[in-house]
Amino acid sequence: MPFAGGDQQHLAGADLAGADAVVDMEAARGDDQRHRNRVAVLRHVLARGQAQADNARRPGVRDLPEAEGAWLVACVGSRHVNIIRATGIDGAMQARGTVVVIDVLRSFTVSAYALAGGARECRLVRTVAEARALAARTAGAVICAEEDALPVEGIPISNSPTTIREIDLEGRILIQRSTAGTQVAAAAKGDDIFAASLVVARATVQACLLRNPARVTLIASADHPEDHACAHYLEALLRGEQPNLEQLLLPLRESERYRRAMSGAWPGFPSTDLGLSLDANRFDFAMPVTPQPSYMRLTASS
Repeated sequence: MPFAGGDQQHLAGADLAGADAVVDMEAARGDDQRHRNRVAVLRHVLARGQAQADNARRPGVRDLPEAEGAWLVACVGSRHVNIIRATGIDGAMQARGTVVVIDVLRSFTVSAYALAGGARECRLVRTVAEARALAARTAGAVICAEEDALPVEGIPISNSPTTIREIDLEGRILIQRSTAGTQVAAAAKGDDIFAASLVVARATVQACLLRNPARVTLIASADHPEDHACAHYLEALLRGEQPNLEQLLLPLRESERYRRAMSGAWPGFPSTDLGLSLDANRFDFAMPVTPQPSYMRLTASS
């Protein structure tokens, strides 16, 4: 499927400077049964954290003690894991292993709020024409689309988590088209693919670790500071570290793009989108992505 004309300019090329970043996991000891025991213990701890959640929208993952978060990494990891950071479509096409496609502002933040709001699944496409065609043959479909970060004429829902929260999506399917996130997800290659943003960061790391991967590729959908910050944040969590997210987000907060969004003058981009998008670990599910003949299927997986 061809890309829209501005997409290649909007997305940065592959940035594999972090290709030599390696996470040293606890060396393997014992047999497969021991690994299964570790996974069982992990699931027990996650279940306990979930039970402590104050409601379904504020999950227990964020309530786990930080020391336990680091212990989970050692518990599941059974060998060295290579972490590779990449950017854009070129990076996605070169990705290997377990692949995480990141779009913080705002595609995969929208996906998370849609799923938390009751949507059955999200379907990612590359063009507005594909979104309209897919919606026409999908019962209960709702389209969410933007082009070059601006609303699309005739589609009332732009790429906004604020707007998505106001819509009744219970049991419905959200069809998404965006300039960065959906393009990169469609181009991604890997054994397992996850869509990610800050609101599902820790849950995404845990889903990756449960697969005991040899390699994890973290892809910033666009060369934007928030996507790179999220990639660094995920990498640190994979290492069992406790990163300073506010420090990682400083380049975003000091940018003209952030000031424009905060002003409320950006069409289709209410200033409330920023707070919703930067609320790290708000949800307790990861978002696996699976290829389908005419779209990428994104669901919630706890």
